[in-house]
Amino acid sequence: MTINSSMVTENSPKKIREGVWVFPPNHSTKGGASWWLGCQPEPVLIDCPPLNSATLDALKRLSAGRKAIILLTNREGHGRVRALQELLDWPVLLQEQEAYLLPGLKVVESFAEEHTTSSGVRLLWTPGPTPGSCVAYAPEPWNVLFCGRLLIPVAFDRLDSLPNRRTFHWLRQQNSLKKMRQWIPPEARPSLASGAGLGMLGGQKLLAWEAWGAAYTSNDQMIH
Repeated sequence: MTINSSMVTENSPKKIREGVWVFPPNHSTKGGASWWLGCQPEPVLIDCPPLNSATLDALKRLSAGRKAIILLTNREGHGRVRALQELLDWPVLLQEQEAYLLPGLKVVESFAEEHTTSSGVRLLWTPGPTPGSCVAYAPEPWNVLFCGRLLIPVAFDRLDSLPNRRTFHWLRQQNSLKKMRQWIPPEARPSLASGAGLGMLGGQKLLAWEAWGAAYTSNDQMIH
């Protein structure tokens, strides 16, 4: 296996806030974004980042000898996860509807409706973008919702859920949005970390809860 040895700054992840990093776009996942959550005792790598020397060095530095979980939020976020697992020996976690897509992984765990990691990160099955799509909510001190491809950038300051030619099931996706809204603690209003391409957002990669376009009525008042 050939690993790109480029070590230029733009190939390295960017720190967004304490414990939260975002990786550069991954061409193996259609330009999607991968995130790192530095929680204890088990950090989480959300979706597969570009596989190169800069990524590997960053992951080894961020994990600081700990074994992280590789969480896959949808089938478009798988990337070169087999190769990544071979290099790091980290377990992979994903929703059971898509576990069959990755035969031969050494350590893989799947879940059905909901799951909570040993570090307290909560997972919810949200089918629609793909059959096994899920979201991950990291409570305080992070208070971030890693929403995979369920919410995607639609403007420089907005995320929303839209059908496209790769959408698995639009009605189920709409139902997943309702389910997710009820599942998030009502007082939390977490920041939003999309797993889609983030280029439209410019420098701000993590958006406020109010950036979810569907959270507003036509007169820009929050729906409760």
